[in-house]
Amino acid sequence: MNPALTSEDLVKVVQDALADIKAQNVLTLDVRKLTGLADYMVIASGTSTRHVKSLADNVVVKSKEAGVRPLGVEGERDAEWVLIDLAGVIVHVMLPATRKFYDLERLWTVPEGKTAEA
Repeated sequence: MNPALTSEDLVKVVQDALADIKAQNVLTLDVRKLTGLADYMVIASGTSTRHVKSLADNVVVKSKEAGVRPLGVEGERDAEWVLIDLAGVIVHVMLPATRKFYDLERLWTVPEGKTAEA
């Protein structure tokens, strides 16, 4: 990872890359208190498998331009759900039906009044 780039900077790169290709329902979750895997998760929807693949490809291109090579990219072949691991930031790009089924927002959100340790 580019040592000059913070996780917050990388989230901005990801958000801009998704906006470039008109991602829908982009949500950024701060998961630092929930896991050591990453600082942030970005979840976005595409309108078709082609759109999902284009969104994911753009995130990879823009992150490389910023000096961050993905640790892994999974799901490109079917493109119903593409996961991009950028170390401090994990990006999920999904079709709306896939996103609704897996409901990652609920899994990675701590309810009001609760703590991650509880």
